[in-house]
Amino acid sequence: MNAAVDTAEQAHYSDWLDHAVRVGLVAYGLVHLLVAWLAIQLAFGEAEESASNSGALHYLAEQPMGEVLVWLVAVGMFLLVVWMLLEVVFGQRGEEDALVRWRKRLASLGKGVVYGVLGWSAVQTAAGSGSQGGTDSTTAKVMNLPGGQLLVGAVGLAIIAVGAVLVHRGWTEKFTEGLDIRGTTGKDGSAYVLLGKVGHISKGIAIAIVGGLFGYAAITHDPDKSGGLDQALQTLLGYPFGQVLLVAIGAGIVAYGLFCFAWARHLSR
Repeated sequence: MNAAVDTAEQAHYSDWLDHAVRVGLVAYGLVHLLVAWLAIQLAFGEAEESASNSGALHYLAEQPMGEVLVWLVAVGMFLLVVWMLLEVVFGQRGEEDALVRWRKRLASLGKGVVYGVLGWSAVQTAAGSGSQGGTDSTTAKVMNLPGGQLLVGAVGLAIIAVGAVLVHRGWTEKFTEGLDIRGTTGKDGSAYVLLGKVGHISKGIAIAIVGGLFGYAAITHDPDKSGGLDQALQTLLGYPFGQVLLVAIGAGIVAYGLFCFAWARHLSR
């Protein structure tokens, strides 16, 4: 048992994990670029896939060598899961404040879940069994449970909180903690920081809109009002200047995707 723990700890501080994380971040950036492209297409009424992670994976699968690329995305996501799990167990040891240490470890666990879900979605897409929808039906099932309306509302609040955290990280530039000194200084570093700031804020706003849909579904007791990112963007499109706002969010998600590439290049763990 101790040998296994020692091996895992060595892996946490190894060079190979740095390389693995970089592969995962490139894959994560690619998914965001595809989501952004679908969001912009949605703004101009040309989207054939949903502007979501699953829609992006389906779109990628339809391209030449797309199935191989989707498998590579899956591998990249699971490599990020390994990173996050190691962070949960061995990370933040230098943090003296126990509350801050455990908060960061819980955040790593949450990120690991997100990466894992995306990785599993990629596996399903590559295997031909992936789904692009299902949010409404799932919400309806939860809504019919005892206290289901409160559960859906709680999910909405949690999603809004995630969006708010991303906006805060973007505005305060907390994300720069994951970059080395070359990733934050000079002309290139300034560009990377700007991409990260715009990307985190835009992604946070989009996620908060998703949470708002869940909250509205809970209040109205109408599961059809809930939805994922695609429905959130379509809802935004229905408002005045919605097309402009949707293009702006799409551009912001492009910035996040490009930031992931910069993060992979200037990773600091």
